[in-house]
Formats: sequence, structure tokens, C-alpha cells
Amino acid sequence: MNNLHSLTLRQAAELLADGSITSSKLCDAYLARIAEVEPAVQALLSLNADAVRAQAEASDKRRAAGKALGPFDGIPVTLKDNIAAKGYPCTCASRILKGFVSPYDATVTCKLKNAGFVLMGRANMDEFAMGSSCENSAYQKTKNPRNYDCVPGGSSGGSAAAVAADETVIALGSDT
Repeated sequence: MNNLHSLTLRQAAELLADGSITSSKLCDAYLARIAEVEPAVQALLSLNADAVRAQAEASDKRRAAGKALGPFDGIPVTLKDNIAAKGYPCTCASRILKGFVSPYDATVTCKLKNAGFVLMGRANMDEFAMGSSCENSAYQKTKNPRNYDCVPGGSSGGSAAAVAADETVIALGSDT
């Protein structure tokens, strides 16, 4: 199947459920898409491809054993960089928190993991979510993937741009 990176949540869930695709194949399609467009879009602050592949393989094993955690098991999700995920960077797009790795999961992260979602990258945002354009990150300015001369809005612009650029199936943002 072509363009796996442009599936909706429902389409991805249906294809995983009927065995037409694996989470590994789906996640590899998104990783390839990220490699292709991320240098221009700049939606992500971090990405651990090895962790993505390990989570996808674990999902594939669960599905093969008939023990999927639910309909979304194996589907990529990107988190705004102010949502804690244990073992992942959480900088809130601020240099003050550069190098900080979350020691715990936010409640929503726990729920996503319990449902089997694959944690993709950490989405750019306005620093400490204080802004409305996603231009005020300490690291980079996220561009609107439909028009690089425009902004995606914010402060969850990285999450919005990642979805619009087909870098992830879904993404979480926040309202501060």
C-alpha cells in the first residue's frame, strides 16, 4: 500500500486490525516521511527512531498473539514537548530544560501507552506554551507545511504541523 504516512486514525486502525499492515511497516513509513519533510517543517524537537521501532515490534508481537491492547495498538502518536513521557526529553521548547528527561509519564501518556500507541517524536511549541504562532521556541520556528511562509499557529504548532505534514497519525497539543 502506497502513502501509509497519510492514513487517518480510523484507516490505520482498520488496516492493523485486519492484518493488511504491521505497526513496524506503518512506523517505518512515518519515519521515512519525517526524514523527507522535517528539515523544512521543523515540527519535531526530538525523535528516537530505535524506540519507535521497538514499540512497533512489541505491538506486532501482541497482535500476532491475539493480545492487542485495543484498536489503536501500534499507531504512531506525537506528543507536544510539555507532556511528560518517562525516559523522553521534555524541554517545553526552552533551553532552561535542555537535557531534561522526564522521570514519569503524564496521565495522558499512561493512557496512550496502555492503549498501545507508539510514541513518535516530541513536537515543537512556543517556549513554555507562551505564544500563539510556534515561532517562540528556543530551538526552531515551525513552518506551516502547506505554506512555508506561514506559521502553523500555536502554542501547539509543532503538533499541528506534524499531522498536517503526515509525520504522524495523530498528535497531542495543549491549551495553556
